[in-house]
Amino acid sequence: MNIDNLVLVSVDDHVVEPPHMFDDRLPARYADLAPELVTHDDGTNAWVYEGQEITNVALNAVAGRPPDEYGMEPTCFAELRAGCYDIDERVKDMDANGVVGSLCFPSFPQFCGQLFARTEDKDVALAMVRAYNDWHIEEWCGTHAGRFIPCSLPAIWDPEVLADEVRRTARMGAHAVTFSENPSKLGYPSFHADHWDPFWRACSDEGVVACLHIGSSSQLIITAPDAPVDCLITLSPINIVQAAADLVWSPVLRKFPDLKVALSEGGIGWIPYLLERIDYSYGRHHAWTGQDFGERLPSEVFNEHVLTCFIDDKFGVASREFLNLDHVMWECDYPHSDSTWPFSPERLAAHLDGVSDEDVDRITHLNAMRHFHYDPFTALGGREQCTVGALRERATGHDVSIRSVKAKDVGRPAPYAADLVVPELR
Repeated sequence: MNIDNLVLVSVDDHVVEPPHMFDDRLPARYADLAPELVTHDDGTNAWVYEGQEITNVALNAVAGRPPDEYGMEPTCFAELRAGCYDIDERVKDMDANGVVGSLCFPSFPQFCGQLFARTEDKDVALAMVRAYNDWHIEEWCGTHAGRFIPCSLPAIWDPEVLADEVRRTARMGAHAVTFSENPSKLGYPSFHADHWDPFWRACSDEGVVACLHIGSSSQLIITAPDAPVDCLITLSPINIVQAAADLVWSPVLRKFPDLKVALSEGGIGWIPYLLERIDYSYGRHHAWTGQDFGERLPSEVFNEHVLTCFIDDKFGVASREFLNLDHVMWECDYPHSDSTWPFSPERLAAHLDGVSDEDVDRITHLNAMRHFHYDPFTALGGREQCTVGALRERATGHDVSIRSVKAKDVGRPAPYAADLVVPELR
């Protein structure tokens, strides 16, 4: 395989929102209520909104730092690689990594806008969500044509308002919306209730993919308060396994035949067993549980509706004969600690050895282009301008070296899982 000929589209990256993002994007009556980035005497940054400080301005945005400096930090923009928050520098980092397209999830408002959903005045909350989405679509995704897949923030507190915003942003070109993997953990009805039907219907009608990112329930799996953080990191994808089971056994996928849901950053190696298990459970138990899939199996419904995504999953790729390869997509996860940047093509190529050219193209870019209505080829002048080789040629001289940004803590104890589940995720 010649990695220079690959075309890579990442369906899971993250943006660290820049301080100016709300400038001139709110109605005049709400302008003074916008979140504001402040700098403390010790040099750390925080967003301030409604008197609340959000200290994790860049949760786990550690691209470009040595592994011994990874963690839930950084705590200030000075510790960030510029590509985290500067759109021009982000594109340079993408070029250097050979990645043509990127879908970026939010940072400080949380994955599904929990920060704004907690606003008591819902008119203010909606103004913040709309301002965020306008900035994300028009500036972050619009500055460099063909390089980004817009993903809107939801007005999660009201399904009708949420549906209206999905339709509004779809007209602006956003065919993805970030949503919770388990809204019941946020105090809202679960997937099993009809509460969310206006939202699912809007996504189905508009061809918008509902992206469920791990941690979007504001919770991560912790086995015990004193478990090492390695347990939390290892089990992170299990949040998505739970979401997959919830979706399959809920009426959602059967009620909305055109709906697509993406399990973002969940991996794919677990899927063959889940499909086997849900079919076995259905065959053994549906007579008394009341589940009815008609002439189909639960696995067939899953494969029809659920998009799956992976960063680094050799076993998952090896199990591809048991997956719907029209729904499998690749992720880079820039700038988080699981990211393979700036050597994503090399890491991915090792997993794709022996995979047919047709299947490689589906996994690396064609599926993402189809499901998210995304066309970099037209915007950039053809496929040949979108390959790893062409993009890296453009990035000649761009610095991607690993650099320390602060002194290493001498004698620092090993972290526990409970220490690194930050308040915004509780």
